[in-house]
Amino acid sequence: MDHRQERPDGGFTGTAPAAVAQRTVGIATLDDLREHLQWAIELEHATIPSYLCALYSLDAARNLDAVEIIHSIFLEEMLHLALVANLLNAVGGRPELDTPRLMPGGERTLPHRDPPLVLSLLPFGPEALELFLQIEQPGAPDAPPQADSYSTIGQFYEAIRCGLVDLVGELGPTAVFCGDPERQIADDEFRAGPGRIFEVTGLESAIEALDLIVHQGEGTGHVEVWDGDHDMFHPERKAVGHYYRLLQLTLGRRFRPGDTPASGPSGDPITIDWTAVSPMRRDPRTADFPDGPIRAAMDLFNATYATVLNRLERAFDGRREVFSSAVSAMFHVRTNAVTLMSMTIDGTDETAGPSFEYIEPDRR
Repeated sequence: MDHRQERPDGGFTGTAPAAVAQRTVGIATLDDLREHLQWAIELEHATIPSYLCALYSLDAARNLDAVEIIHSIFLEEMLHLALVANLLNAVGGRPELDTPRLMPGGERTLPHRDPPLVLSLLPFGPEALELFLQIEQPGAPDAPPQADSYSTIGQFYEAIRCGLVDLVGELGPTAVFCGDPERQIADDEFRAGPGRIFEVTGLESAIEALDLIVHQGEGTGHVEVWDGDHDMFHPERKAVGHYYRLLQLTLGRRFRPGDTPASGPSGDPITIDWTAVSPMRRDPRTADFPDGPIRAAMDLFNATYATVLNRLERAFDGRREVFSSAVSAMFHVRTNAVTLMSMTIDGTDETAGPSFEYIEPDRR
């Protein structure tokens, strides 16, 4: 289902007024566009460690609703990352994923947001949900595009959209979409519900990718909670945007047809067993632990996760056959995380957990 309406500037309505026609501040050249798309990769990835900690801390047998919702958001964040990488490749850039910037090993924030939002590593619970709601907060209908120091992710992507449209109008589509088509990933085996990775080959497919990212996060048009797709785990249900999926967990009830952002959810209840969660230590770091089983397990997790990022980078650098192995390696990431969350820290009631610290290639 396509909720877009064409704008006079060649773009489509999304997260800012159609009247925005001036050059987007911060995205005036093709190099600016490439830089901001790399920032978008880093932004999409920045949310993933926090979502994974919450997901892996849940007992799936006793908290299936929460597992399905957090899992669906994680998969769609991975989809968004892949689409942005395709977009960056399409405009002649080179996606970077195997870099310490994606696994900083200290306080992490949502890149280029103002005010800064600290992305803590937490087990599932009210504090984690509040963090996720701040990440996915929809923008106001009149929020301007913001290429840097944005308040909402939608503003940032609208700035990319406007900059892209401006550059196509100035330079022409051939000059902007100058990347090697062989560096595009289109893998039907990786799906996030109805969403799938598709090749970005020009302005239309680039706008489609940006629309999908924003709609899955915020819902459509600032007036609907629905993202235009169906729930990946329950195809008979319409899917809501990430913010509204999380709101369902906070309020304990699902959205149903007729509900709006103002009304809130009025559908079936959602039950959460707050005790069926691993008591993972907040923001664990390997330096907090002496040599021993916990530190070794943390190093293994970090090496495995860094390997996933390396394989993704190679896949987007023209080695498309590596992509499926990167997806498969995520199963090892889960196994290693669950193992850590079963290891009690001496003298406490807490368990260990993943720290998402960068491991240099020669140590993996």
